[in-house]
Amino acid sequence: MLAERSNEITTPTEQPVVLEVSNLSKHFQKPSRLLRGPGRAVRAVRAVRAVDGVSFSVRRGQTLGIVGESGCGKTTTGRMIVHLEEPTGGQIRLDGEDVTHLGKGDLDLYRRRVQMVFQDATSSLDPKMRVGSCISEPLDTRRVGSREERAARVLELLGLVGLSREMAQRYPHQLSGGQRQRVGIARALSLSPKVIVADEPTSALDVSVRAQVVNLMRDLQQELGLSFVFISHDLSTVRYISHEVAVMYLGRIVESGPSESIFARPLHPYTRALLAAIPVPDPRLEAEREVILLEGELPSSTNPPSGCRFNTRCPIVTERCREEEPQLALMTSGQRVACHYAE
Repeated sequence: MLAERSNEITTPTEQPVVLEVSNLSKHFQKPSRLLRGPGRAVRAVRAVRAVDGVSFSVRRGQTLGIVGESGCGKTTTGRMIVHLEEPTGGQIRLDGEDVTHLGKGDLDLYRRRVQMVFQDATSSLDPKMRVGSCISEPLDTRRVGSREERAARVLELLGLVGLSREMAQRYPHQLSGGQRQRVGIARALSLSPKVIVADEPTSALDVSVRAQVVNLMRDLQQELGLSFVFISHDLSTVRYISHEVAVMYLGRIVESGPSESIFARPLHPYTRALLAAIPVPDPRLEAEREVILLEGELPSSTNPPSGCRFNTRCPIVTERCREEEPQLALMTSGQRVACHYAE
C-alpha cells in the first residue's frame, strides 16, 4: 500500500517554475439540432466548454496533481499541454518561453522536453512491435545517436524503470499491466524530457501494482529532477505524490494550493465533498466523520450554470452564488479558492 513509504516530500518550493499555464481554454464545436427556416435549413452549433480558463504552474522537480470528477476537463488540459489538442485560448509557457502555438519543427523540439504517459498502456503500445522497439521509436524517429547507442539507451531505460533486459524482446501482450505501464514510462523518458504529463497512469492497475508504479515515479523524479502533471481521480494517490493540487469542476479550477494544506483543511465545498468520499480504514473513524453527499448530476459543459458553476449541487448555496461568479482568491493558508464563503 502507499502508506508503506514516507509521505513527506522535501523538494523546496523555491525551485524555478518550469511549466506555466495561464487562462487556458478548450471549446469544442458540437453540431446541434437542425433549424429550418423559409427556404433553408441551418445546423446550429454549440460550444462544449471542456476547459474554460485554467491557470497553474509547475516547479522543477515537483508534481502538480489535478483532480476532479469525470468530465471536469482534466484530461483535455493534459492533452493541451503536450499539444495533442490545440488550445482555444490562453497561454502555455515552458521555461518562460511561449509554446502555446507551435509549427511542426518547433513541436518536434517541444516534445523532446514534454512527454505523456497515457492511462491505458495496452492501447498506447503497438501490439506488433517488440518492447525494445516501442521504447526506441521516439529515438528512431528523431535519429538520435547511432543504432548501437539507441539499443544501449533502451537497455538503460528498462533498468531505470525496474524491468530486465530480456523484456526488450517481448511483445506488449506478454507483459502484465504494471510492466506495460513501466514500458510506457520508459518510452516517455527516452528523450530525457523536463515535464511528464501522466493521465490516470495507475487507474487500470491493481492496488499493489499501483503503489509500485507511483513509487517508481517518485524515485525517478528525485533521480532525474522531473516535473509531473499527475491527472487522477484517485485522491489518495494524488495526496501521496503531489506537492501542489488543483481541483477542477466543470472546466475550471475551484481550489488549488499546497497538497498538505488542501488535504488537511479544504476550503471549497466541492473539495470537502471529494475528500469526504475517501474511505478510512479505521471503522470507528469512518463512522464518526462527516458525510457529505452531492445531490444531482454534473451540469452540462455546453450550458454551465450562471454564477458559481457548483451552485446546483452546493450544500451552502445562496442567491449570490447563483448570480455572481466567484474568482480564485488567495487565502492566508496559501490556497486559492473560488468561493464566496471560503473561510
